[in-house]
Amino acid sequence: MQAHPLRLYPGDDLRAAIENVLQKDKLRAAFVIQGIGSLSVAQLRFAGAEHPTEIRGDLEILTVAGSVSPDGAHLHMSIADARGQVFGGHVARGCKVRTTAELLLALLPAHAFFREPDPHTGFAELVIREVS
Repeated sequence: MQAHPLRLYPGDDLRAAIENVLQKDKLRAAFVIQGIGSLSVAQLRFAGAEHPTEIRGDLEILTVAGSVSPDGAHLHMSIADARGQVFGGHVARGCKVRTTAELLLALLPAHAFFREPDPHTGFAELVIREVS
C-alpha cells in the first residue's frame, strides 16, 4: 500500500480528480481513506434515489471515503451547509471545490478493482483481484 496525499483547488471536480489519479499513474486499485475541505456545489445521490441532488452554497466536507477502480469511483461523502445541516450520499460528478480539498488515498499496486454486475444486488459491485 502506498499513501498518496492529494490537494485539490478551487473549481476542481472532486470525483473526476480522484479518478484521474488512477488513470495518470496507470493503477488499478485505490481507496480514498478520508478527505476534508469545502465545496461550492455538491452532487449527492441519496439512498434509493435514481439521480443526484444538487446542493449549492458554502459547504464543508466532513468526510469522504470509498473505492476507486479504472471503471470509476464508488465514493460516499458527508457535507454541512452554512447552518450546520448535514447531508450525505453517493458522490456524483459535479462536486466543485470552493477553496480546497485535502484527501488521502491508499494506492494498492498489488490489486485490481473491477465493477461487475452482481446478481444478488442488481448493481455493478466491486470485484477484488490480486495481480502479480
